[in-house]
Amino acid sequence: MSSQKGNVCRSRGQKHQNVTAFKNDKYGATVQVKKAKSKIHDGLCQHCKDVLEWKVKYNKYKPLTQPRKCVKCSQKTVKDAYHVICKPCSLQLELCAKCGKKEDIVIPINSQKDDNKEEEEDDNQKKKGCKLRKKDLDDLDSDSDGDDFDFGDDDDDDDDGDDGDD
Repeated sequence: MSSQKGNVCRSRGQKHQNVTAFKNDKYGATVQVKKAKSKIHDGLCQHCKDVLEWKVKYNKYKPLTQPRKCVKCSQKTVKDAYHVICKPCSLQLELCAKCGKKEDIVIPINSQKDDNKEEEEDDNQKKKGCKLRKKDLDDLDSDSDGDDFDFGDDDDDDDDGDDGDD
């Protein structure tokens, strides 16, 4: 394209175009991709929701590792990536948690509050109980003593009625 003033109209189409669409789980979905796909973007306006869905779709979504500071209450309570307002402040002030504008919220925060608590509890259980304790392993070993298995070596089960005295 020329840098001439007023020459902003292109006469040809796009030069390169992909044949297949991008897949963020082409070589198997990683844990990060699975979490990003399952994340429900609540408390956001339509534009911000679309932006975050685009980031998830094209593998650009990076989850938050540590809580961020809320711009309204100045507490470290923002636990979602790309958000600037915590959920309680967003709910109370009826603002979009990402852009901070007073827009129509697409998915309200209240409907997903219980699910988030369950997810946090599941994450805590995974962190604490990811390895079996030695006591649990001993219990598993003692449950299977080998008494339940019949290997067919017993001579007591002769059903042919023959004593072997032919």
